[in-house]
Amino acid sequence: MQQVVLGKTGIAAHKNGFGALPIQRISMEAAVALVRRAHQGGMNFFDTARFYTDSEEKLGEAFAGMRDEIYLATKTMALTAEDFWQQLEESLKALKTDYVDLYQFHNPPFCPKPGDGSGLYEAMLEAKKQGKIRHIGITNHRLKVAHEAIDSGLYETLQFPFCYLATEHELELVEKCRRANMGFIAMKGLSGGLLTNSAAAYAFLAQFEHVLPIWGIQRENELDEFLSYIDNPPSMTEEIKAEIAKDKAELGSDFCRACGYCMPCPAGIEINTCARMSQLIRRSPSELQLTPEVQAKMKKIEECKHCNACKNKCPFGLDTPTLLEKNYADYKEILAGNVKL
Repeated sequence: MQQVVLGKTGIAAHKNGFGALPIQRISMEAAVALVRRAHQGGMNFFDTARFYTDSEEKLGEAFAGMRDEIYLATKTMALTAEDFWQQLEESLKALKTDYVDLYQFHNPPFCPKPGDGSGLYEAMLEAKKQGKIRHIGITNHRLKVAHEAIDSGLYETLQFPFCYLATEHELELVEKCRRANMGFIAMKGLSGGLLTNSAAAYAFLAQFEHVLPIWGIQRENELDEFLSYIDNPPSMTEEIKAEIAKDKAELGSDFCRACGYCMPCPAGIEINTCARMSQLIRRSPSELQLTPEVQAKMKKIEECKHCNACKNKCPFGLDTPTLLEKNYADYKEILAGNVKL
């Protein structure tokens, strides 16, 4: 069984971490059964957030009485010390525990530090002193904030998007964390659903001994795939290398990662779906993207106010309005039968 030690935390997790964002979309009963089966199959690291609606409650229900068998990581989007304490107490109550193994600032627009006036890092230290959290981490989608977090020496882990579409910028972050003995948690290992070959995704991330991938799982068949890799981990074969090269050539770097930080849209456009429709419709069963409901979502692009709010908020620096226009033009061509999928 492959394990990852998350830097100075000493947390030894199986190479398959469980990302619990998707379980907010399924019932309590189904979620409890799914995460318990994940644990029984060998997974021991579960990542959630206060922001993920009822995800924490579902994990709390699933692992009541089994707290010492798993690692729980959650996150706060608080921007003030007052909100920090409120969200931490809410998380502890929902998770049915008196401590969290890893508590993370959830994609903050800046790197919280002592004396910055927010009181956030001081609250983290006090929560750790009280035993309510064991380790301090940060998640982000912004390279500048991520580098600042590493350089500060204040954080034990960094959670950042990382998959086989990574550029030299993400690879630099991963290596920098290794040198700093800082745990690296890889989110979006399947790039928000654009990548469909989980074996290739696993094999790529397995090359980095200090990187812990967390896979967003909500279905039994998805869980089965990752559990099968516990005893038979995929390796970087020539076939997988060719698959990765094909995807990198097709997708490049100018695509929407579906992180959702551009939302909400003043015009009601579901940007994190619409701005990546050209890839989705070609990389998943196309009929799923041609329903009346999806057509209505795409038509909302016509109501774009061109305020550029989404462009200004994109952590990857994408020209989101232009992406929306291109995806809508392509979608209309597909609907008209002018494009063969």
